[in-house]
Amino acid sequence: MPDLNTLLLFSLASFALVATPGPDMLLIAARSGAQGRLAGFATYCGVAVGSLCHALALAVGLSQLFLAVPYAYDFVRYAGAAYLLFLAWQAFTADHDTGRPETSRRSLTFTVMFRQGMLSNLLNPKVALFFLALFPQFVDPGAGSVALQIMVLALVLNVIGLLVNGAVVLLASRAGSFLTGGGRIGRWPQYFLGTVFAGLAARLVFDGQRS
Repeated sequence: MPDLNTLLLFSLASFALVATPGPDMLLIAARSGAQGRLAGFATYCGVAVGSLCHALALAVGLSQLFLAVPYAYDFVRYAGAAYLLFLAWQAFTADHDTGRPETSRRSLTFTVMFRQGMLSNLLNPKVALFFLALFPQFVDPGAGSVALQIMVLALVLNVIGLLVNGAVVLLASRAGSFLTGGGRIGRWPQYFLGTVFAGLAARLVFDGQRS
């Protein structure tokens, strides 16, 4: 198990990283603003499970596959971009009423939004490389099971992520409710959500080269 000093240092590093706006935060904020708090928290839960899966992959050594086999990295990257473009198409072509949060809660189940958040995280190979770069700095082979230490650190990261992204969800959903309260902005929340998905797909493709 990581000692207290290690956990404190990792927590500070995690907070700095989680609080920096990135693809996951943008996705959570867009989903919350367009479709309400339930959608935002469901998306975050999916992202969190995706992070745990990346940590598990690191624990068993699978993350190094992206370094050893370049084609595997590119395959996952393009698959992720294709999935995000599919979500963008769904958002752009959704029925008019799904632009309102209360209707979206009925038309998209928690499971669907959870799955979308999880897959968008899992299909981003840069997350795997981020875990591969960060976690070993806080792992001590002499402190017990390396795999257990990695999973403990992943749980700490997700707890901090919940605090930060929870605030994002509440703020974004409140802003979305205020904007949709008059009922005059029509499909704009869905267009915004679709644009976010498309932008994340483009970022994954054009900014996907490994450093």
